[in-house]
Amino acid sequence: MIKNQLLSVITAFLLFSCTPEKKSNTADIVLWKPYNDSAEVAANQDHETERMRYKLIQSKVLDKNAVFRPLYNEVSEMTDEEYEALKPLVLEQDIPTLQAHIKAGKLSYEKLVLFYLHRIYAYELDNKTTLNTILALNKNVVDEARKCDVALADKPNKKRHPIFGMPILLKDNINTEGMNTTAGSISLMENQVDDSFIVHQLKMNGALILGKVNLSEWAYFLCEGCPVGYSAVGGQTLNPYGRRIFETGGSSSGSGTSVAANYAVAAVGTETSGSILSPSSQNSVVGLKPTIGLLSRTGIVPISSTLDTPGPMTKNVTDNAILLSAMTGKDDADDKSVVANSDFLQTVTEKSTLSGKRLGAMTTLIEEDSVYKGAVERMRKAGAEIIEFTPPEVDMDGFLSILNIDMRNDLPKYIETQVKNRDAVKISSIKDAVAFNASDSLIRIPYGQSLFEGILADSTTTEGLENIKSTLETNGRTFFDTPMDANNLDAILSVNNYHAGYAAVAKYPALTVPMGFREDGEPTSLTFIGKPFQEEKLVQLGKAFETATRFRKIPSAYSN
Repeated sequence: MIKNQLLSVITAFLLFSCTPEKKSNTADIVLWKPYNDSAEVAANQDHETERMRYKLIQSKVLDKNAVFRPLYNEVSEMTDEEYEALKPLVLEQDIPTLQAHIKAGKLSYEKLVLFYLHRIYAYELDNKTTLNTILALNKNVVDEARKCDVALADKPNKKRHPIFGMPILLKDNINTEGMNTTAGSISLMENQVDDSFIVHQLKMNGALILGKVNLSEWAYFLCEGCPVGYSAVGGQTLNPYGRRIFETGGSSSGSGTSVAANYAVAAVGTETSGSILSPSSQNSVVGLKPTIGLLSRTGIVPISSTLDTPGPMTKNVTDNAILLSAMTGKDDADDKSVVANSDFLQTVTEKSTLSGKRLGAMTTLIEEDSVYKGAVERMRKAGAEIIEFTPPEVDMDGFLSILNIDMRNDLPKYIETQVKNRDAVKISSIKDAVAFNASDSLIRIPYGQSLFEGILADSTTTEGLENIKSTLETNGRTFFDTPMDANNLDAILSVNNYHAGYAAVAKYPALTVPMGFREDGEPTSLTFIGKPFQEEKLVQLGKAFETATRFRKIPSAYSN
């Protein structure tokens, strides 16, 4: 058992011991009780970051008992001794290592799933350690893992995708059959859907969908200046490196925190502008925002059909390449979808080096960020040629209108084409959502909904919107292309999501990799930005940097 993590309210049920009584009906078992979070809220009222002065921590609507009861019997059968024996085989290990352990008979897909569930139950059911990150669990995941074990035993030499049997968590704006897709909004709590295209691809390649995780509500396009990682459905997501001390980043907050805490092999996030890069950086994990079109957006609650993309979030670059490749495929329903032409895993394992690479480092970041400066120097010593530059100034006016008008148009299309039970879903448009939220503002929008109101107020015409999109794409590409073309650069080096907006409008890919911690312990990451469909080059660079530095460390409070 993970020591001292279980709630006293469930001690009587001996959650992590194995007894015959475990197989009884679990419908009435109380695994978790709501608690008074007022002391935690009060303790954050003088936080130096204003948007971390929370109004609440726990969700007012999510019943964790309903989430955790269905798998109670299976999870409770893993003993303390089994868990401790599995820790060195699983904790912080990459996918190739896990697969090797399984093929050698040291581990099984079932035990792998139970290991992660054991951690989720121990940490998330304890109000002192919960990250408020798990919104739903796949009640069939243990059975699905057993089927993977049977398939491996039946045909041990069959070639399978490396993602086969690996438990994956999904941001809760990604459609998944059997688990409602809420985008963190109470209005979508009953939203029943089929699998999104990328989930279909994951399942086709043998991945196990472990569950759904919290996010900044509506992918952080609801309220202005509100906490990142907050949703009315899930409450306030917290950072495992410092609960209520450091921000989680948004909007893929649960994806970042769950991977950092080793709740799954990997997670999938989504980004419009910074929503994979930011939580990856804040949680010391690897996050890739792909070129628009490399991964399908069909079946994902939208902000912008112009800028949205899903992407992998993992503990290391190798796993990132594997998860990316497992989600690719041509989707005829997404007009931006393309066929991937790279074997990303082979790229990582065979061609990762910094020697001879030409990388652009921003002069202002070198002067202002000592961690960035140190990372740049490490790459220089590893053989990279560093070219310092000052990026050109470009106009980003109109960016918000892209999000406003796209979401006003794209959300109704999502509801019309993806929702299976439209009678149970409370809205069909942004206007409906604004009215729905306003009718119970304390529960549904404690931080307001100024961005939603701005969507309704935006009067940009269709012609005006197309002009904005064209201008900003040109400006975004100018921002990167000017130094890249003049100096023949392989990539631009940034920090966290500092230049995510430029990459978004340019439709350029970006990979963020842990580059250490600030003096106060806050994680930070180095971000590689390249030209369209240069993910192969980015993962090579990211892997080489990771190998040379090994900056990621598991959060100490979640290392047991």
